[in-house]
Amino acid sequence: MNFLRGVMGGPSAGPQPSGAETIQKLCDRVASSTLLDDRRDAVRALKSLSKKYRLEVGIQAMEHLIHVLQTDRSDSEIIGYALDTLYNVISNDLEEEEQEENLPKQVDDLGSQFTEIFIKQQENVTLLLTLVEEFDFHVRWPGVKLLTSLLKQQGPQVQQIILVSPMGVSRLMDLLADSREVIRNDGVLLLQQLTKSNAAIQKIVAFENAFERLLDIITEEGNSDGGIVVEDCLLLLQNLLKNNNSNQNFFKEGSYIQRMKPWFEVGDDNCGWSAQKVTNLHLMLQLVRVLVSPTNPPGATSSCQKAMFHCGLLQQLCTILMATGVPADILTETINTVSEVIRGCQINQDYFASVNAPSNPPRPAIVVLLMSMVNERQPFVLRCAVLYCFQCFLYKNQKGQGEIVSTLLPSTIDATGNSVSAGQLLCGGLFSTDSLSNWCAAVALAHALQENATLKEQLLRVQLATSIGNPPVSLLQQCTNILSQGDKIDRRGSKVQTRVGLLMLLCTWLSNCSIAVTHFLHNPANIPFLTGQIAENLGEEEQLVQGLCALLLGISIYYNDNSLENYRKEKLKQLIEKRIGRENFIEKLGFISKHELYSRAAQKPQPSFSSPDHMMFDHEFTKLVKELEGVISKAIYKSTEEDKKEEEVKKTLEQHDNIVTHYKKVIREQDQELEELKQQVNTLKSQNEQLQATVTQQVSQIQQHKDQYNLLKVQLGKDAQHHNSHGETFQVNGIQLEEVSRLKEELEEWKNKHELLQEQLREKDSVIEKLKSLQLEMGTTEQSSQTSKSGGLELNNELQKELETLRSQIQLQCTEISQLQTENQKLQLMNTAADPVLGDSGAAAAKNSEVEGRLLQEVKELKSEVKALSEEKASLKQHLDSSNSTVAILQDQKNKLQQEVAESKKEQDDLLVLLADQDQKLSALKNKLKELGEPVEDEDDIESGDQGDDDEDAEEEDDQD
Repeated sequence: MNFLRGVMGGPSAGPQPSGAETIQKLCDRVASSTLLDDRRDAVRALKSLSKKYRLEVGIQAMEHLIHVLQTDRSDSEIIGYALDTLYNVISNDLEEEEQEENLPKQVDDLGSQFTEIFIKQQENVTLLLTLVEEFDFHVRWPGVKLLTSLLKQQGPQVQQIILVSPMGVSRLMDLLADSREVIRNDGVLLLQQLTKSNAAIQKIVAFENAFERLLDIITEEGNSDGGIVVEDCLLLLQNLLKNNNSNQNFFKEGSYIQRMKPWFEVGDDNCGWSAQKVTNLHLMLQLVRVLVSPTNPPGATSSCQKAMFHCGLLQQLCTILMATGVPADILTETINTVSEVIRGCQINQDYFASVNAPSNPPRPAIVVLLMSMVNERQPFVLRCAVLYCFQCFLYKNQKGQGEIVSTLLPSTIDATGNSVSAGQLLCGGLFSTDSLSNWCAAVALAHALQENATLKEQLLRVQLATSIGNPPVSLLQQCTNILSQGDKIDRRGSKVQTRVGLLMLLCTWLSNCSIAVTHFLHNPANIPFLTGQIAENLGEEEQLVQGLCALLLGISIYYNDNSLENYRKEKLKQLIEKRIGRENFIEKLGFISKHELYSRAAQKPQPSFSSPDHMMFDHEFTKLVKELEGVISKAIYKSTEEDKKEEEVKKTLEQHDNIVTHYKKVIREQDQELEELKQQVNTLKSQNEQLQATVTQQVSQIQQHKDQYNLLKVQLGKDAQHHNSHGETFQVNGIQLEEVSRLKEELEEWKNKHELLQEQLREKDSVIEKLKSLQLEMGTTEQSSQTSKSGGLELNNELQKELETLRSQIQLQCTEISQLQTENQKLQLMNTAADPVLGDSGAAAAKNSEVEGRLLQEVKELKSEVKALSEEKASLKQHLDSSNSTVAILQDQKNKLQQEVAESKKEQDDLLVLLADQDQKLSALKNKLKELGEPVEDEDDIESGDQGDDDEDAEEEDDQD
């Protein structure tokens, strides 16, 4: 109780015993009561006491409340009371009137201790996740609030429990789809706490469609004009995307960047920006910067930058940039956002170069921004943002660097003075009496020369008019003059800042440019000034200047081409040895990298400084120092022979580089030629396809014209015939009579030819019959002759089939001829009938036209039939020729067969003669044997003996069976 008195304070220490006793009784009632109503009333009473007696309720009732959550899940009311009580105990969000000045630390400890007790059993968090799934408002809402409080108190531990529980994160994602805005909004706050610094949970939440849901909520709430819900959604989106490359890629691939464009449509009337709108828009700009941050992988940043350009987001941001009435902090953040959207992306940088401010006359946006940068009345944060924007515009942008430097060259300066160029503004800032403007202009000009040796040489041509009557001096000379006279000029701000800016510019300008080094050494006052600065023992502030002077002197030695006799490398090294000392020189050179402001500037590209006095180093310059510090240290200690060897190596390397660059150039030209040839081939292919399509169209059109022409020709012929029939009916009838007579003659010829064909067929039939009789007379002694005869019979059968087909065709022709004869008779009758009608031509004109039409049709039919007959005649001739050839083949086969029969007869006669001779010889031999007394059996006896032996063998086998 002593700890309780210390927590609750002196005035409220009186009622503590009664309160603790009441809490104890209520806890006993929750634990022991069998009636649900009694337990519910007890939990409700604990809830009412939990804010005032937080410690007692937490110590005595937490276990009973967890037990209620486990056992009484059927009653939503008691579950809601229990969750509210636990929330009051664990949460540190006390009412303002109850908070006291001496309590916050103890309260924080109390909340984290109770949270640790609650999550000690992981089942409690899992139980809470299941309760959050309940749809009942009185269960779900306090469950969400309790889980959010647990995550605030012990975030990593609770995150791990939720991560390992099945579907833990997915259950919580359902809160965003709840139709009740209170639960949905608190669900967003819960997910904010859940996704803090946990990449695994961030990925799960992103792949559970969080981007889609959050963007929908932002759109429903009115984008930048929305309330605090939009702010919460934007903070959650930042948690999901910041330093999470996987989610950033998923956001880009899901085309969610395009949905960000409406956020920045602020409209023309920019007055009346509410605090919530400023906050929302600020967070939206930060979200864009998260996607294109220089710390992201270069490939991911580049793809997001291109997507922002193609969807019009960059254009929208530039509109805000050039708009009037925009709050200063929004304008500053917009400049920073545009800077990172265009950084290192050529398309975006080219677009930004084309943006003009809505002024009269229109001025480029870069010029307007540079005017703000060199204006000392502008806020410091805004000037830093403009410098960052200019640096990002020139980053890896040789084209932009050339455009900026060209505004300083004599040939491109506007003589009228009507328009102010970027180069003029930078020179004005470089030589103004404001040290911050000097530093910003020097750094901006250094970025225009970064990694561009050509522009470093061109900038040596810049001449400045110092005063009337005096000759112009070069920009390099003017910079060294101001550097040497730094203390004498009255400036606003830090004098060291101006000198640091000029030294950074000179170091960048002279590095990797031997011609610039020669120009610098040509001024006899420069080297004594540098050695004098390095050799002096100055205060702590001046040590930085000494280090930069040592760096500039080292660059003058390392990149010296020994073109000036008095300032050769060996002589400069000897000068350092005599005036400064090598160790002292190296020590002064090390002042730069050991400086605290150098370390800050090396961390990120954006120049972010707490005050103008801390504005000393540029991020890109820190890279140059890191690169040159070791090289210069080695160069100081090298001997002349080593220098000569190094120069030879450098020359060979330069030659090699020149060869490589030459071949690279050749390869680039060849690639360009190849691309051009490919484009030409593609264009020729497309032209060829187009020409082929036109040719096919023209061919189809020509065919259509031909068809139309033929139709017109036929129609004209019909019209002519019709006209002639009315004008000269008698002549037409005469012509038709002549055609009829000609057709009769053709029919007679066809009849004669038909009779001749029939006679020829009869002759062929008689020849075939003779052949059949001859073949039947031939013998069948040999197997070969039989096969040849069967072949002849097959041929005969085929011939008979052909003859039958020919006969059927002839019969068809006869029928057709008879039909033609009947049609001819009809025509004659029609002509005879038409003769008496010719007397009265006027009355019978219609009848004559009908008769003529019929006659023409029938004449056409007759012509077609004659044509068919002529074709059939040709086919009959072919058949006759084939039958003649078959007859000739049969005759040849007959002759062969006759020869074979004759030969077989001769062979048989020879065999008979041989057999007769053998019989005579056998009989003679038998007679001789008989004469000699040898027993000789006749053939008949031998055969009978063989048969007897066979019978005996058969009998023996039967006996054995």
